[in-house]
Amino acid sequence: MKQKIIAFLEVGGPVVWILMVFSVVALTIVLLKLWQFAALRAESTKRAELALAQWRAGAADKSLALLNEKRPIDALVSYTMRAMLTAEANVEVIREEAERRAMNRLSQLRAYLRPLEIIATLSPLLGLLGTVLGMITAFQQMEGAGNQVDPSVLSGGIWQALLTTAVGLAVAIPVVTLHSWLERKVERIAHNMNDMVTQVFTVKAVNLVSSQAHHTVSKRDAETGSDKDKALHAA
Repeated sequence: MKQKIIAFLEVGGPVVWILMVFSVVALTIVLLKLWQFAALRAESTKRAELALAQWRAGAADKSLALLNEKRPIDALVSYTMRAMLTAEANVEVIREEAERRAMNRLSQLRAYLRPLEIIATLSPLLGLLGTVLGMITAFQQMEGAGNQVDPSVLSGGIWQALLTTAVGLAVAIPVVTLHSWLERKVERIAHNMNDMVTQVFTVKAVNLVSSQAHHTVSKRDAETGSDKDKALHAA
């Protein structure tokens, strides 16, 4: 088996060696990203949703206790809640800081996806280059043979040349698929971050409006009651 692999690499030439290196690098990156997503549980929103339910009920301490700040979404929601509980909090400043933190987290989650994209782009091109070089070599051999051309030599050179294209596509297709899947996971995390943090702001705003409305109604009732008392006293 080992000898067959070595013979395969020798037939394909330096282009196949490069593609094999690309495949090893791509596999390493994919395994690293899978471990990162699994360790952080980056897509999990269960704790954040429970915390938001407590936040809506006005139980800020309980909502903060439910969050696991090792997770990207939980950490962002926790920061936003703590900042909103500060008396001198400026909503716009909090929103900008939350956005900055979210961008940093997403940048960490997107790490090494660019090399994966480059490998997916270059692999078929390298395969095509190997095929072109192989075809050139095959036709040079045919030219050197003159009238004594052996069709088997030409066909052998052609299949060896096409081998590099096949290897390039074999590397590129799964890498493109995995890269798109990982990109989609990051996009989903970004959407969940935006959704959860927005809910923190909107809940606080709704509570503030309700509090102001209740205060206005109470003040109006108090003034109405005072006017009635004055009228009765005058009578």
